[in-house]
Amino acid sequence: MKAVVYYAPGDIRVEDNVPVPPCADDEIRARVDACAVCGTDLKAFNHGNPRIKAPKVMGHEFTGVLDTVGAKVSGFDVGDRVVMATSVSCGECYYCRQGWTNLCVDLAPMGFTYEGGMAQYVTIPARALSSGHAVKVPEDVPAEHAALAEPLSCAVNSCENCGVQEGDTVVVIGAGPMGIMNACVAREFGAAAIILAEINELRLKQAAAFAFDRLANPAEEDLAQIVKEATGGLGADVAIVAAPAAAPQEQAPQLVRKRGTVCLFASLPSGNSEITLDSRTLHYNELRVVGSSDSTPKHVARAVQLISRGTLPAERLASHRLPLEDIFKAFELMQSGEALRVVLQAW
Repeated sequence: MKAVVYYAPGDIRVEDNVPVPPCADDEIRARVDACAVCGTDLKAFNHGNPRIKAPKVMGHEFTGVLDTVGAKVSGFDVGDRVVMATSVSCGECYYCRQGWTNLCVDLAPMGFTYEGGMAQYVTIPARALSSGHAVKVPEDVPAEHAALAEPLSCAVNSCENCGVQEGDTVVVIGAGPMGIMNACVAREFGAAAIILAEINELRLKQAAAFAFDRLANPAEEDLAQIVKEATGGLGADVAIVAAPAAAPQEQAPQLVRKRGTVCLFASLPSGNSEITLDSRTLHYNELRVVGSSDSTPKHVARAVQLISRGTLPAERLASHRLPLEDIFKAFELMQSGEALRVVLQAW
């Protein structure tokens, strides 16, 4: 089969002779028809990733239709469309027992530990099935939309962690793909007003198509003043920082009301991740500061529900569709900032 295989930083190959993965009695196999390209994939190409057990088929934001169901597997049939919570948990550690499978101490991600979905076929391992990591998708959902379920599930996790609810004003800082997804999911959760902040004008132009309530460039405008004006001086209910930079993380507590919530969604680089926060603001305003990382199968299932009901603008989020062999063009589109999510099609 055709597949995108990672060997080392700068060494990713599109190969035509990769063996179709076998499917054991306790596994299922899908014919992949869409796999989105994640920023993690681009970072692996540019800088490598020590977690990838090379050589390895890349890709974790995939969807496909089952062509094989192992004899010992129940609940799935040939012809089912599936997506995954692709950071496969052990199901046994403390965090897994609490239902926090995204925090498992022994995660084994697709495309890192297991062969990924940038291929014509992918086998979903028994470990994933036993922990509920495979999620069915309704038949009428287009493949390129279903492939968004995994990244959208990360935004579902952050909005749940923040407690976004009906009538909230939500500030999202960073209008990259995940910032826009966070803003879209917050709106799906019932937020009454979305303020999206971004210093890159190209990103702001892309975001204009999503009809958020206010777009702002903090390099040219006073974001805190914008939020005050939009909320009658109160402050936002929630601020989600989806920009991987220290300054917006440090500013976020100044943007929310008393008892508001700040979510640190984007991570900072290892070795350069310290920030300074005004503890008096946290103390006297009784603020909540939460992190948000990855997602669980429940978050993926909720993302599928959001995609299925048709109100989330999946057709805009999946901004580009390319054949599998154009993985390097996908990287170029991402690096230029032109693309939100590039979806690769294997057939």
